[in-house]
Amino acid sequence: MIKVKEAIIVEGTYDKIKLDQMVDATIIITGGFSIFKDNTKIELIRKLAEKTGIVVLTDSDRAGFLIRNYIKQCVPAQFVKHAYIPDIKGKEKRKTIPGKEGLLGVEGVNNALILKALKNAGCIIVDESRTDIQEKKILRTDLYEDGFIGSPNSSDLRQKLTRYLNLPSRISTNALLDVLNTLYGYKKYKEIIDCDDWKKSTEKTP
Repeated sequence: MIKVKEAIIVEGTYDKIKLDQMVDATIIITGGFSIFKDNTKIELIRKLAEKTGIVVLTDSDRAGFLIRNYIKQCVPAQFVKHAYIPDIKGKEKRKTIPGKEGLLGVEGVNNALILKALKNAGCIIVDESRTDIQEKKILRTDLYEDGFIGSPNSSDLRQKLTRYLNLPSRISTNALLDVLNTLYGYKKYKEIIDCDDWKKSTEKTP
């Protein structure tokens, strides 16, 4: 597994599952064409782009290029890298019939081609042996201790946090953890949840 500095933008859940097996990175799902109307998610992608840079890795069919071009229009070019998978005819194992253009998507392409695409895009590979530059990370135990998981009102509290930070409301707990670490880091996260403004916001009704 390689650790990549940039956040990686993919189309769907199965693409993310594929990438999670080989890359340590923040991975954001566009949800297909829903990204065209999801201003909050585009804003998140912009924030990630400015913080770490992003790599767009979509399918090689027409739909994939429409999504890629839309992101390209929304994010300044200097923060965006593009990774391309080749046109390979085939069908993903989970599907009964091939896609409209008969091409394998990101989830169906072999790992070696994915890694090659990321490296060709110029992704920054992080040297994890550089312990001197590693910052303390926010862990699931931190979210538990702060009430964001494991308690009856955790879901409500996470929703308030996503609204407070202007993050997508449907973001999963794991994705939220990735985004918090990428955009804020442990120290800033603690400052946020300890500030009076946040504490007042949690007293309000949703």
